[in-house]
Amino acid sequence: MIFKSSITAAVAAIAMSTAAFAADITVSDAYARVSSKGAKSGAAFMVIENTSSADDRLIDVRSDAAKLTQLHTHKAGDNGVMQMLHVEEGFAIPAGEGHALKRGGDHVMLMGLTAPLAHGDEVALTLVFENAGEISVTVPVDLERKPDHGAMKHSH
Repeated sequence: MIFKSSITAAVAAIAMSTAAFAADITVSDAYARVSSKGAKSGAAFMVIENTSSADDRLIDVRSDAAKLTQLHTHKAGDNGVMQMLHVEEGFAIPAGEGHALKRGGDHVMLMGLTAPLAHGDEVALTLVFENAGEISVTVPVDLERKPDHGAMKHSH
């Protein structure tokens, strides 16, 4: 009987620690957009904060809103033209820090939209972290937001 109680307590402790760890990742200021009405692709942006004492990494993202959803970044090509690239290794989210997914930088790319995105719509995303696991977020479509609105501010 003691053995059975110990196993139950251990399983409960593991379940609670996983949930607590996932709670250490927060997502704020999220929004999605398309470049034009009827666009076949869009992007989502947000600020991800890791309040835990352990580094984490955003390694994947999933959504039914698009046929293909990937983590992307912008990089200047050899000819100086900016290119969007799939970031297979994901984005590091250091302990006690944040990482901004923003226009012109790291972002979630939604390719082959399954339906047009209109201002005020919502997009369901599942963010997959190396340590924190899966976190579901609902992202509003905001076609009016300016590129630097909500950007992380650093004071010195």
